[in-house]
Amino acid sequence: MELGMIGLGRMGANMVQRLLGGGHRVVAYDRNPEATRAVETVGAQPASSLEDLAKTLSEPRAVWIMVPAGDPVDQTIEGLLPNLSRGDIIVDGGNSYYKDSVRRARELSGKGIRFLDAGTSGGIWGLKVGYCLMVGGEEDAFGAVEPAFKTLAPEDGYAHVGPGGAGHFVKMVHNGIEYGMMQAYAEGFEILQASSFDFDLHKLAGLWNHGSVVRSWLLELAENAFEKDPQLSGIQGYVDDSGEGRWTVFEAIDEDVPAPAIALSLMARFRSRQEESFGAKVLAALRNEFGGHAVRRK
Repeated sequence: MELGMIGLGRMGANMVQRLLGGGHRVVAYDRNPEATRAVETVGAQPASSLEDLAKTLSEPRAVWIMVPAGDPVDQTIEGLLPNLSRGDIIVDGGNSYYKDSVRRARELSGKGIRFLDAGTSGGIWGLKVGYCLMVGGEEDAFGAVEPAFKTLAPEDGYAHVGPGGAGHFVKMVHNGIEYGMMQAYAEGFEILQASSFDFDLHKLAGLWNHGSVVRSWLLELAENAFEKDPQLSGIQGYVDDSGEGRWTVFEAIDEDVPAPAIALSLMARFRSRQEESFGAKVLAALRNEFGGHAVRRK
């Protein structure tokens, strides 16, 4: 099929390559001309603007957006709309908040534009092994773009999961689960590293990946990381978050669902960004005040 791709960062550019490898025609655009030129070298047709991209595609158009969540998505859609026609399809494959996707689906439907929210998992490995795609929106729009989904995903790695917003809701919870899993691995390996035994963490990660109940792709990635840097001495313990973990916790609160592992894994990320915890200072000061316990002075 023919597809427009907007946003040619690591994910978007790799998706373009995978689509081209599957025999699809891709018209590509990025605000950074160098990114557009890079995918042109592998066979994509470059576009100089959103208008140029829309004019180059045949009707009914299918345009896939891979830009950061929030205003960049709205701005991209706003820039596209004057150049689209009724029946065209916009796919948001980024990590948008599902409530934004519900709103966009409703607003675009009123203009005759079909909208799909495609939660996309696979990271930088997606080019090689494929992307897991969780797609929300109208079934006819899903069917129209399904050839691209089939190329981008591994076998059984894509599905229509519900109406507009459902795809990004599923991806949100997926990432919340990921937070909890990663935190459990991090705590376990820290206990191993702190013990009196001189453990080879790379060896243990590899061992656990052969038949143990905690084997996983994340553990394979831990094995790779420990092989490169056994003590992770070249990495600072600063852990960012891209929003999905927060949104999962918000949703759990709104629905009165207990989610302690996901919530605490998010809090651990916040703590990782503090060079020094003011809260910990308060705790030390209180212990000193009520019990005369020693504090460490600067």
